[in-house]
Formats: sequence, structure tokens, C-alpha cells
Amino acid sequence: MYSGFYILFFIIAAIILAKAGNWTANSMLKVAKFLRWKKFIVATILMGFLTSTPEFFVAITSAAAKKTELSFGNIIGADIILLTIVIGIGVLIGGNIKIKDKTLHRSMMFASLYALLPLFLIMDGEVSRWDGVILIAAMIFYLRELIIRQREVGDKYLNDKQDADNPQDIRGEFKDFFKNLTIFLTGLALIILCAELMVFSAGRLALAFNIPLVLIGILGVAIGTSLPELTLGIRSALMKENDLILGNVFGSVIINSTFILGTAALICPFRIYDLPLYVDGFIFTGFTVFIFLIFAKTRNEIDRREAKFLLFLYALFFVIQFFLK
Repeated sequence: MYSGFYILFFIIAAIILAKAGNWTANSMLKVAKFLRWKKFIVATILMGFLTSTPEFFVAITSAAAKKTELSFGNIIGADIILLTIVIGIGVLIGGNIKIKDKTLHRSMMFASLYALLPLFLIMDGEVSRWDGVILIAAMIFYLRELIIRQREVGDKYLNDKQDADNPQDIRGEFKDFFKNLTIFLTGLALIILCAELMVFSAGRLALAFNIPLVLIGILGVAIGTSLPELTLGIRSALMKENDLILGNVFGSVIINSTFILGTAALICPFRIYDLPLYVDGFIFTGFTVFIFLIFAKTRNEIDRREAKFLLFLYALFFVIQFFLK
């Protein structure tokens, strides 16, 4: 009986978490336009961090509750969703995605490598604080490379419009700025609250149905926390902004696999007693990364046929995890 309530709480928290994630991402994108931040920064860093806020607070909450394996499962599932569903749907809606920019190529290689990095760190059967330090250091190295590369990019801004000369227009822009800032902070508070509720409900469901927490993270939590990336991907596809789609996906994969997992490991290191549950997910991640790289390198683009295959890959992964575990 109580398990039904926990399922309901979990679903409601996931829906609100996804909605709040969209609010934070969209409102900060508008703030970035007002501040005239460079499109390069928004695509590769800002949106990657913002759309990963649900994963981050799930990681913090689960680590504080000594359920770090839930966060690891969430990241495994989220990375696979990003490289299959988000890219696949973006291509089907907006057409072929070309990957010709050198910076995107470099970010793609970092994302591919970093998605597999946690696998090598857990092969000793534990997630230690040293593993967390290594993951955080890997993210810092990536950000350093981005900053260096940014100097090679032209001054292309997210909003190229000149400042308004009309004082009323300026006041209106300031009003919108503070409005979006308020929406961002409200969305962030909701994300924290829903992350707490999701972790609590996931723990109770794991006990009620004897399901490993990592599996709940892979199949359940990951879908909810990945909806902001999916929504942003769809909007970017409709606007033909391929840079935003790829920058968001690559940035999110890197941030998920380094900063978020590293933070969880620093807060609450843990031993792995059922290694195959983790290894299977990371092996599938490796296979997905391999297929994605082949598609991306073939003609420096992802076409509709390849996008459909990426969607099939996630469907196959879900079936294997749900029905064969």
C-alpha cells in the first residue's frame, strides 16, 4: 500500500524536477542574452552546468543520505540518454547535425573519454575520495582547455542586438532581467526540494521491491533529470541552433561524469558489492560512445538514419536493464 504512495511521490517529484530544470535553463539563457555573453560560453559551459542541476542535487542529496549508488546509476542512465535520445530527437526535428567546428570536435572527444572514466575508477570495487579528486581534476582540465580554445573563437555573442537608446526599453530589459533571475532562483529551490523527495522515495521503493538503488537511478531517476536537456535540445533543433544542442550534450556528459560524480564521491565514498550492475551500464555507455563517434566521424555529421539507430540503442538498453535484471 505504502509503495503506491512512494511511486506517486517519485513521479510527481520527477515531473516537477524536470519542469524546474527547464525554468532554470530557459531563464538563465535569457539572463545570458541580456548580459551579452558569448554564444561559445553559453553552448559549451553554461547550459551544460544548468541542465545538469537536477543530477547535481540528486547527487548531493543521495550522498548525504549515504545512497551514493543512486547518483551513479542516475549518471550512467543520463549519459546514455544524452548521447542517444537527445541527439536522436534533435536530428529528427531539426535535420542533420554537422560537427565541423574544431571546438565541438574537441568537446566531443572529451565527452567520449570522460563518459568512460568512472568505469576505470570503480574497477577496484570501491568509489573513494581519491576517485572524487581525480574526477574533479579532470573537469578542471577540461574547463582550462575550453578557456584556452575560447581565445581562438571570434567575438560572437548570444544576443548581437545593440543596446536600446530608449530609456523605457532599457527599463523594460532590466525588469525582464530581474524577472528571469527570480524564476531561476525559484526553479533552483524546487530542484533541491524535489531531489530530496526523489532520493527518499527511491530508497523506500528499493526496499519495498528489492531493487538495487543503482538500477532505479539508471531507469527511473535518469529519465526525470534528463528532461531539461531534452527540452533544450528540441528547442535548439527548432531554432536550427546545432551548436547549442551539441554543446549542451557534450558539456552535460562531461559535467555529469566528472564534477557531479566526483562531488558525490567526496561527500560519501562507498564500496561496490554488485559490480556487474555498474559495469553493464558503463559497457553500454562505451558501446554507445563508440557508435556515436563512428557516426560523427564518418561525414562530420549525424543524419536521420543514424539518429533512428541511436534511439533504437536506448530502447535496447532500457529493455535489457528492465527485463533482464
